[in-house]
Parts: sequence; C-alpha cells; structure tokens
Amino acid sequence: MAAGAEVFGEAAALEMDSTAAVVEAPPPPQPITAADEKNENSDSEKSGLTNSDLESNADSKSERKMKEFVDMLQKLKLNPLAKEFFPSSYYSGQIGGYNFVISDKNSGNDGLPNNRRRRNNYSQGKKRMGGRSARAQREDSVRRTVYVSDIDQNITEERLAALFCSYGQVVDCRVCGDPHSRLRFAFVEFGDEFSARAALSLSGTLLGFSPIKVLPSKTAILPVNPTFLPRSEDEREMCARTVYCTNIDKNLSQIDVKSFFETRCGEVSRLRLLGDHVHSTRIAFVEFFMAESAIVALDCCGQVLGSQRIRVSPSKTPVRPRVSLNPGEQ
Repeated sequence: MAAGAEVFGEAAALEMDSTAAVVEAPPPPQPITAADEKNENSDSEKSGLTNSDLESNADSKSERKMKEFVDMLQKLKLNPLAKEFFPSSYYSGQIGGYNFVISDKNSGNDGLPNNRRRRNNYSQGKKRMGGRSARAQREDSVRRTVYVSDIDQNITEERLAALFCSYGQVVDCRVCGDPHSRLRFAFVEFGDEFSARAALSLSGTLLGFSPIKVLPSKTAILPVNPTFLPRSEDEREMCARTVYCTNIDKNLSQIDVKSFFETRCGEVSRLRLLGDHVHSTRIAFVEFFMAESAIVALDCCGQVLGSQRIRVSPSKTPVRPRVSLNPGEQ
C-alpha cells in the first residue's frame, strides 16, 4: 500500500518538473523494507483505535436511548386489552390457525356472555322505564285533578260529580271524611287538564249548606282495582249502602267494629275487616241495610274506636259475599 503511494507521488513530481510531455515507462516496483512495514502497522493500529472509539461511542448512545425508551414505557399505564395490542387478523377470528378468546368480566368461564348479568341489567332498565312511565302518568293525573273542601256532609259523590260535569268529563270523584271537621273534602279528576283549570271557578259555590272551596290538587286519586268495582245495578245500590273505614285499631275484632257502627248508625248487613302483619292498623267495608245509615256513618269520621281515630268515606266497591267456613261470618 505504501509502495503504491510512493509510485503515485513520483509520477506527480515528474509531471510537475518536466517541461515537455514525455511518456516514460513506470519504474520497476521497489522492494518493501522493514521500516515501511513498521510504518504501515503503526498506521493500521492508529486507524483501528479510532474506529473502536467511534463504535464504542455509538453503542453507548444507542444504549442510552434504549434505556430512555424503556423508562418511558414503564411510566405509561398500558391497557393489555387495547385494540392496538392485537393484530388485525385477530378480529377475523384466526391467528396462525388458533382461535384467541380474551377474558372478559362480562363473560362466563366458557367465554360466552354472562346472560344472567345481561338479564339483570335488562330487568333493571325495564324497571327504570316502568318507573318513569308510572311517574309521568301520576303527574298527568295530578294536573287533571282538583281538590274540593268544605263539603256538606249530606252531599254524595254523585251530586258532587254532577256539579263538576258542566266543566268537562269527570273520570273519578272521591269524597273523604275529615277527622277534624264535620265538613268533608273530595278529589275530582277530569279527562283533560283544561277542564280541571276551568273547574277552579266553582270555588265559593254554595253546595248544600256550605260554600265549597276548589283548588288545584297536589295528589292523584288512587285508582281502584277494576275487578272490585260494581258490575251490575244491584252492586251499585250496595255501594250506596256501604262505607269504607280506615285506621282501625289492630286489636279490635269484627264484632267490636260491627257493634260500634250499629249503636250509632243502624243495622249492619255485612262487614269485611281486613289487615296484615305489615300495617299497624286495619281497614273495613261496612254495608248497612239502609242507605241513610251509611250517610250517618260518615259523621263517625274522627271518632275514637279502640285506641285510634277512624276515618270513614263512601265505598267505591261493594262487599261481595264469600264462601266461609263459618256460616254466620261474611
């Protein structure tokens, strides 16, 4: 390598010193001496040391960058179920001939969806939807209902409903007893909200011996089970002779309740006393032989029966006879 360099250097010197362009044959190659070999080895050693240092520096930079990358990954919170961690062929169902199924909290041990949880979620959603629907219906019923107070005790539901019918279709009318007054109150529900607003003008109207007060209602009328409503003219006549009594002392028997009403109102033809272990009081349907006795029974609202003040109102349902093991009890 050094000999080649010397030949090239001599040729360049000849070109510079010569004044004429003379082509001469190149001189024969000179033998390589020990000094030349030593210089060549020295140059090689210097060149090798420099390359080693460069490679070492490159390796250290690469290692430092890799370490920084690893540190960055350790600080990240990666989701192993993320879509980016799975090849696109996974979503077609096959990877290298094997099926892969990711464990999911909504799946069972067999990889199938947890149907029970889905059913529960569906049921809960259905209940929520049903609750919203019922609440919306109740709010609509409240807007269509008016509250009537200071009603004469001789006014029946039929007479009250007839008064309000002139302002729209009356869907339901419920007269209730007030334990703190001889006057009663009622709820009248119309078929539409416009009729209920128009009926507010009846406030101050004299009905019987007392002027009534009509205000927008804050509650809806609790609907009656249609199967309990009168089915014939005879059952409607039975309703006119029947009162609905609530807040009855739980320790009282049917005989006690019957005796209470017979001594104050008239002879009782049928009595149904109901109660359960959940409520602290009981209710009763009391049917009299005479409709006048039922009207008198409404004045018993607020009187003490046992240890409780009872509430009495006209009944919407008749007391139907039932088969009993005791022939004398109905």
